[in-house]
Amino acid sequence: MGDSLDILAAPQPAAKSGAAEAAQIPATAPDDRAPQRSTEGWRSSGGLASLPEAFRTVPIDHAAPWWRKMLAFAGPGYLVAVGYMDPGNWATSLGGGSRFGYTLLSVILLSNIMAMFLQALSAKLGIVTGRDLAQACRDHFSKPVSVGLWLLCEVAIAACDLAEVLGSAIALQLLFGIPLFWGVLITAGDVLIILALQSRGFRFVEALVIALIATIGGCFAYEIFFARPIWLEAAHGWVPTLEIIRNPAMLYIAIGILGATVMPHNLYLHSAIVQTRAFGRDNEDKRDAVKYAVIDSTIALFFALFINAAILVLGAAAFHTRGMAHVAEIDKAYQLLTPVLGASFASILFAVALLCSGQNSTLTGTLAGQIVMEGFLNFRLPPWLRRLITRLIAIIPAAIVVGVMGEHQATNLLILSQVILSMQLPFAVIPLVMFTSNKAKMGAFVNRPLTVVIAWVMAFAILALNIELLRQVFTAWLS
Repeated sequence: MGDSLDILAAPQPAAKSGAAEAAQIPATAPDDRAPQRSTEGWRSSGGLASLPEAFRTVPIDHAAPWWRKMLAFAGPGYLVAVGYMDPGNWATSLGGGSRFGYTLLSVILLSNIMAMFLQALSAKLGIVTGRDLAQACRDHFSKPVSVGLWLLCEVAIAACDLAEVLGSAIALQLLFGIPLFWGVLITAGDVLIILALQSRGFRFVEALVIALIATIGGCFAYEIFFARPIWLEAAHGWVPTLEIIRNPAMLYIAIGILGATVMPHNLYLHSAIVQTRAFGRDNEDKRDAVKYAVIDSTIALFFALFINAAILVLGAAAFHTRGMAHVAEIDKAYQLLTPVLGASFASILFAVALLCSGQNSTLTGTLAGQIVMEGFLNFRLPPWLRRLITRLIAIIPAAIVVGVMGEHQATNLLILSQVILSMQLPFAVIPLVMFTSNKAKMGAFVNRPLTVVIAWVMAFAILALNIELLRQVFTAWLS
């Protein structure tokens, strides 16, 4: 990733211009919290800042050594990484590992590489233009197109939140015996937790998220130690194979993994939360900000890669190699882990990690919902109301499915939610590539030719996979 970071983050150096660049204004100056955006290449000045309560609240000492700058910029990448290890990933990765062994590790690897690249573009867009991706879409496209993109993004956020609701409810059931239906309803209280946390400052939210990620990682390190994977077979699983495309069942899980990994709302989220840092306004300081933001997100996504791979390896080592090819349900995995692995705490730690994952994803999913609504519509609701609406959109279908169709459908609903996310992905990726490849919008930070080629290849690969999935689904329905 070293070369790609340089491609993404290193525009031609530009001399500081103007007698009083904003970089020279102390972070506490009254006007430093106001968005300062160029209108060149855009239809408007972009409106109000995203997440105004957190905008440019984290000071940056531009004279500090590199390691202190890196620590100051560390945080947003971990909030983004949370979306790459949410409960939807558990259902797809666990199902892929138990059914197909280590084969789909290559999909997880490619998806995470794609995620690192696209999140880097997202961070660059936010830092350079002062707009998040939603605001950029509103400032570029016509109103009908912007509204359409907003609706599609809301569908993606609802699908993601559905996975978080179900994951948290399943964890509550496994740990405390709470019926799934009531667990779904209890998750509505997450809104109050988020509001209480954010009132303590954005850095506090980031610290909590990092602590929960560390807990999840520790739980899976314990599981993998006792699962004793066949490491040679696991190594072969990192190499892509055409069987993934030829096998409809494998392709369905693979696209679910893609949807669970590269999440459309994370692109909107990242472009907004990088603006919580009070970096300088000139090109030199922006170049530093892009560099450290990309380092932050890349390191964080390596943790996401480890956790996603660990879930799949656990499914393969604990169940596939023992002839249990259909252990895709999270609750069934919970019941079997302790007796299969012979480890006393295997099942409990599995459920603890799931609960941490659900709560982490709740934090970032509701932030993304606020950013998307404010960015696309330039319309603000009180944070508690916006988050309550987001959560109700997820709770209602989850409660209906669990109440009417039974708890056994929860895992199927989790996997479906990830496929829906994958379907929405092109509508976020294509505008992101368009904007960051436009010199009028990005100036000296415009994507270099190689970056443009890689970005469009990724965008069309996502489109092609989604079209192939739709073809297979319709063929199955008509046959």
